[in-house]
Amino acid sequence: MQTVRHSERTLKTALISKNPALVSQYEKLDAGEKRLMDEAFRPDSDLFGPITLHSQSDWITSHPEAPQDFEEFFSDPYRKTPSPQKHSIYIQCIGLLGNTRSISEEYVKWLKGYCEAFFYGLTVKLLEPVPVSATRCSFRINDNTQNLQIHAGQILKFLKKKKPEDAFCVVGITMIDLYPRDSWNFVFGQASLTDGVGIFSFARYGSDFYSSHYEGKLKKLQKKSSSDYSVFDNYYVPEVTSVLLLRSCKTLTHEIGHIFGLRHCQWLACLMQGSNHLEEADQRPLDLCPICLRKLQSAVGFHLKDRYKVNLFFKALVRWVDAESTDTPTVTPKHSREDPLSLPKPVEAFKEWKEWITKCLAVLQK
Repeated sequence: MQTVRHSERTLKTALISKNPALVSQYEKLDAGEKRLMDEAFRPDSDLFGPITLHSQSDWITSHPEAPQDFEEFFSDPYRKTPSPQKHSIYIQCIGLLGNTRSISEEYVKWLKGYCEAFFYGLTVKLLEPVPVSATRCSFRINDNTQNLQIHAGQILKFLKKKKPEDAFCVVGITMIDLYPRDSWNFVFGQASLTDGVGIFSFARYGSDFYSSHYEGKLKKLQKKSSSDYSVFDNYYVPEVTSVLLLRSCKTLTHEIGHIFGLRHCQWLACLMQGSNHLEEADQRPLDLCPICLRKLQSAVGFHLKDRYKVNLFFKALVRWVDAESTDTPTVTPKHSREDPLSLPKPVEAFKEWKEWITKCLAVLQK
């Protein structure tokens, strides 16, 4: 195990900059906001720690990248920012995300609410769900895992055509595995920063995907023609769990962060860290480190105190974890499309973050 640890001076420069205009901008934060941000370069901080590498296959080791500090992000002439005319994040569901339509709709609503909190200040809207056939994309069975896959690049073209006038970006989400080209095994997601579109799959986040008992395997693709999408009529959807929801929330906000121009974080443990495998993705925190948080704040224009003290992200997540659900979603017996049964709100995997959230709130409210 290896730790990527930067000096206090390096972290302070990465966060605040040496540019007088950006330093002045930072100094205008209120006392609580600066206290939280300054945790980035406090050596004894228990909120934002160094990056820990667990294997040689981890992202930083296998994908060397130049780190992006706040000044570099702020000065990037190619990054796109929301405007009054393009101020909405659209979510496009492709296929079902749950065993029933009602579960799928509820799952998308959870993700929408999470994005509204995370990207506070922007509007998050849902496009009408579409079946795979609507995208006219190519599909195949993966030779290694024998599961269905759809072509990510062709779905990006579909999303670009559907992009509404007021959209900052459109992100497609699906429970079907993705591949970017025939020579690739799979991809978790793919995005076009120029076009402001992305497609992300949660298929491999199910607890059983890598199991020998995975029920989504197909031996042969029965395809009558290029327009025959009947194989997706009853495709396998993993059981909805709190771990699946947590992984979905992390992936969605991480990838939308890229569309804002945030590159992979190499400063501190952060949601924007790259991940090469599921174990590494699970180790990423739920939120941004102060350096990446300042980037997002600059792009969206929210006040940190509104996002953390007044608005949803911390307090609502705590309430969501604590609350007994009175209006819970529903689920059917495994992999059924029939009438639903009761399902408790899946919050167990979020509970480990409650203590961290409470500490952040305490720093803001001192």
